[in-house]
Amino acid sequence: MHPGILKKKLRFYFITDDGATIPPVRQVEAAISGGATVVQYRNKSFCPDSFEEADTIRRLCRANSIPFVINDDPVLAKAVKADGVHLGQSDTSPATARMILGDAAIVGVSVSTPSELEKTDIGCCDYVGTGPVFDTATKKDSKPTIGVEGLKDMVRRVPLPVVAIGGVTHDNASMCLEAGAAGIAVISCVTRSADPFESACSLARVCGVNMPGKICLPWNDEFGLIDRLLARAAENKELHKALKIGAGDDAAVLNSLKAPVVTTDTQAQNVHFRLDWQTPVEVGRKAVAVTLSDMAASYAVPVAIFINLALPADMAESVALDLYSGIVDEASTYGCVVAGGNLYTGERLEINMFGIGEAMTGFYPSRSNVKPGDELYCTGCLGLARAGLLALREGRNDCEQAVLAFKFPRARFDAAKVLADCGVMSVTDISDGLAGDAGHLAAASGVTVCFDVDNSAYCSHLLDFCEKTGSSPDELFFSGGEDYELLFACPPETVELVKKSLPVYRLGKCVPYDGVYLRNTPPGAASFQHGAGS
Repeated sequence: MHPGILKKKLRFYFITDDGATIPPVRQVEAAISGGATVVQYRNKSFCPDSFEEADTIRRLCRANSIPFVINDDPVLAKAVKADGVHLGQSDTSPATARMILGDAAIVGVSVSTPSELEKTDIGCCDYVGTGPVFDTATKKDSKPTIGVEGLKDMVRRVPLPVVAIGGVTHDNASMCLEAGAAGIAVISCVTRSADPFESACSLARVCGVNMPGKICLPWNDEFGLIDRLLARAAENKELHKALKIGAGDDAAVLNSLKAPVVTTDTQAQNVHFRLDWQTPVEVGRKAVAVTLSDMAASYAVPVAIFINLALPADMAESVALDLYSGIVDEASTYGCVVAGGNLYTGERLEINMFGIGEAMTGFYPSRSNVKPGDELYCTGCLGLARAGLLALREGRNDCEQAVLAFKFPRARFDAAKVLADCGVMSVTDISDGLAGDAGHLAAASGVTVCFDVDNSAYCSHLLDFCEKTGSSPDELFFSGGEDYELLFACPPETVELVKKSLPVYRLGKCVPYDGVYLRNTPPGAASFQHGAGS
């Protein structure tokens, strides 16, 4: 998890209480519905019979997008598929926990004093828990309190987010946050109160986090969920004229297409998107645009899409419904109908999408149609989507246009219509970055692309991002992916026709193959590797 996102999640840190009268599962339900932003499962008498309890809590946390951490035991954390582990001074070392759980896991460690900090390897950690800040009755072997001043001192010394623990209540939580703590960790003030939900709500108000008021449960009704997804897909009746038989039957029947064009694409969680960066609606919209972009590059009009949706068993039904809302809304903007699909349980959320369209011309563009003497152009700003990805990774909130470019690409059917009308014969969409996709054109056609990029091709938003972050405009322009603009090559006289109807940007010229496919690329330019989680 990105440090900026984790810091926000640490704000209201709830720890289960194995000594309370209400069971841990009920404790977690009250805490989450009241506003807890992370949950730690703590059970000092854990035995194999407790595994089901831990797994149930994990599923509750996943359904509500709450990080789930296991206390003390990285092996149990791995077995129960938790998001991470919290370690004490006498537990497994952070380095060993990191080796067991991997780079993506959350690893926290308890540190009470400067001397403990000095001997603790926090280089493998994501956060530090410190305390007890106040007197606590939950831990019988608790250390001497460090007070608010001790907390302030630890915040100054630790380069990671610090979570205050020990005797924290809604009455003193604000003192911890004012001392610089990223969040507060609580146990008994929730689990042993007369009304755990209300106690959680009181803490949430102090922490400034949302109070859902209820919890989302993992989906468990396949056919009911399919019916609700189909209802979302059927909302735009006008688009269903493309179908003779639509979703709900064994197979869809489309009206006759003279020249069918078929494409497919996959969007996988933590590879192409992350739900802590993008909402399900945003993910659905992008999945459609990405799939249909290939169709635009093929000069086709989209008609229908089909979806194979893998949904984790611990994911809330609301995620699937929101995802479909995004899919249906985006498809309708292109005049395309959601015609059916399949739903199954998978390890991660995955959208396998198939698009069917009809060729808009009597000829078909191809990567292999580039000729020596053709000039290379693109239809819009390149590198900005990659800048948006970097901004999300770094938790930046000052790069809105870049983030929007990453989240909301467009399938350029408007540009495709102009290129088709002007007879451009070689075109591809830019999903793998300029260097990657220009290399595909050059290799397919047996030419060399000599880059000579006009300065006007570098958009102001990209230059602004690079100025703020110290990034290289050339590297992002050539290696950034997922812009989904159209890259095309054609003779100079054809470009003049295109320019009358469409703003385009010159990138270079194609010459007879001279032993390499790309010339004049900046150092480090390479094809973009899709991986939002990397």
